[in-house]
Amino acid sequence: MRKLTYYVACTVDGFIAHTDGSIEGFMGPETDFDFVASLQAFDVVLMGRKTYELSRRLGHSTNPSKANYVFSRTMKESPDQNVTIVSEQAIELVRALKQETGKAIWLCGGAELATTLLAEHLLDEIILKVNPILFGSGIPLFSREVEQTELELIESKTYRNSYLVLHYRVKHGTPSDATTAT
Repeated sequence: MRKLTYYVACTVDGFIAHTDGSIEGFMGPETDFDFVASLQAFDVVLMGRKTYELSRRLGHSTNPSKANYVFSRTMKESPDQNVTIVSEQAIELVRALKQETGKAIWLCGGAELATTLLAEHLLDEIILKVNPILFGSGIPLFSREVEQTELELIESKTYRNSYLVLHYRVKHGTPSDATTAT
């Protein structure tokens, strides 16, 4: 089974963007963190509409060597031939993708999609690129309250300019899950 990894940049106080969706402050001085090389572990990319639109505004294009899915209830057709729009049966699609053979699946954003996939116990790993900045408010890692979930730290690394990458495994079936089951 393929792993689904929520791999996202965030602030020290846990925000993935400012309230208006902008990411000013994440684009700090260069580090020795090679983000592009780290993406070789994935051959499927999942993202919410807002993340996709921000990416396009920043001039990023989709990678034609990866399967790209944008989850949206409002987009009716894809503006990019490399993107499949998913407006219905999102959970079923993700479950099916996880059953296929291939590399890992990258959830690159957004908070609403991450929250839904965590609630469905579909997230296997969370990798946070923690930027050395505080926003004070903004869009949090998860869009609403989530169930208490245990994480196991797999790896951590500090880079120049105080960037930190934390790689966690999501522990499914933890005691907190057992107390909510009836």
